[in-house]
Amino acid sequence: MQASLFNLTGKVALVTGASSGLGRHFAEVLAQAGARVGLAARRTDALQAVADAISAMGGTAAIARLDVTDAASIVAAVDEIESALGGIDILINNSGVAIAKPVLEQTERDWDDVVDVNLRGAFLVATNVAKRMRERGGGSIVNIESILSFRQFGAIAPYAASKAGLTQLTRSMAAELARYRIRVNGIAPGYFDTDMAREFFGTEAGQAMIRRIPQRRLGELPDLDGPLLLLSSDASRYMTGATLVVDGGHLCSSL
Repeated sequence: MQASLFNLTGKVALVTGASSGLGRHFAEVLAQAGARVGLAARRTDALQAVADAISAMGGTAAIARLDVTDAASIVAAVDEIESALGGIDILINNSGVAIAKPVLEQTERDWDDVVDVNLRGAFLVATNVAKRMRERGGGSIVNIESILSFRQFGAIAPYAASKAGLTQLTRSMAAELARYRIRVNGIAPGYFDTDMAREFFGTEAGQAMIRRIPQRRLGELPDLDGPLLLLSSDASRYMTGATLVVDGGHLCSSL
């Protein structure tokens, strides 16, 4: 495969949940590959720091406040990014939240808060952007799913259910949008060394879980770069409805 296939020069990418963690990393990787990157999240102060970092590396970025649970906010944010950078070619649907409680302690509000962001919000953003992609002749949507689309973990039932739903949404949208030259794929990260997870994986239970991963380690953010660039670029032009699992072999490990 030619390395030039991963060149995103001339492309515009929108990353939701871009203020920190995976979203910030995805935005920086796409900018390094040549894309002009739209950064969207609720915290515009944090977004500006990401935009400044991309500018310092020679890239181009624009920011917009986005609440994925608010349809009007989505329209306004996408309008703002397209006005600043041009039509969106790549969407990284990354916004997500989790509430950790035993299932019998999860409330109706907990369920709504998680599912509204992780599944309903992903649907609203993807369909808004896809309608614009259809008018422009195509594009690539990458939904950030989870290993918990396929496996279980205690105390985050709404999160697991929402991510399983997102995996099915990826496939359903892929089947319908292929006729418009819009590809819809997913990345399902396993357990990664992030700020949100670091405290748990420092515990005895967390260390025991790491030992059950065939590679015996947590994922590191650069481990996601190849899948991200593959699905964002023309290198995956004949892929749609696929989910790339990046988990150190966890899904194929014994129970």
